[in-house]
Amino acid sequence: VQLQASGGGLVQAGGSVRVSCTASGSTLSRAAMAWFRQAPGEQRELVARISITGVTGYANSVRGRFTISRDNAKNTVYLQMNSLKPEDTAVYYCNTQSRSFSWGQGTLVTVSS
Repeated sequence: VQLQASGGGLVQAGGSVRVSCTASGSTLSRAAMAWFRQAPGEQRELVARISITGVTGYANSVRGRFTISRDNAKNTVYLQMNSLKPEDTAVYYCNTQSRSFSWGQGTLVTVSS
């Protein structure tokens, strides 16, 4: 299974961006999925998760600003990020909640102050 994250870029503080995750070789609708991020010099952390039935959960640092969703017909998981802060700068990765797939390259989101 290969995970492909896309949609990152440079955004000003207070702005928004949506990142997407697709997979080849697997159907994401059968898995509880999550978005993770890794800032320079930091460990990778889970920021949002979504169950097979669509129940979502968020890290305290992003709750109320980020929204995870999934489109099973497109085999895609999304992360809508609003009210971005410089501390949200990181490479964003998707994976199953149990991190069972190999990590893809992620997509870099840079938030300028």
